[in-house]
Amino acid sequence: MSIPKDLRYSKDHEWLRVDGENAYIGITEFAQGELGDIVFVEIETAGETLEANAVFGTVEAVKTVSSLYMPVAGEILEVNPALADSPELVNQDPYNEGWMIRIRMTDPAQSAALLDADAYGALIGA
Repeated sequence: MSIPKDLRYSKDHEWLRVDGENAYIGITEFAQGELGDIVFVEIETAGETLEANAVFGTVEAVKTVSSLYMPVAGEILEVNPALADSPELVNQDPYNEGWMIRIRMTDPAQSAALLDADAYGALIGA
């Protein structure tokens, strides 16, 4: 199972890739594997500023719907447009093409409180 070292992770299985004052957010390979085949990603919070741990959307798999949580506070600048037609990208490439949102972090220091790759691996028993 892939757990990239350059990302930070939440206990809710979201990942965060910091890019200056902005960041990309998606769900981990572990999370997409637990959900199964993803058929729909719904994110209607573009343009909103949300606190850490707030729900920013949902992901629908064949058997379940799961909430998506903000790992850090920020303004949602962009939703990955490719997911509208190809939600399976979250299964196929969760850390790159399957990213979900791009945000401007309210407080970039919050990312330091997230799990590093080793701590996330311990959390999921990898």
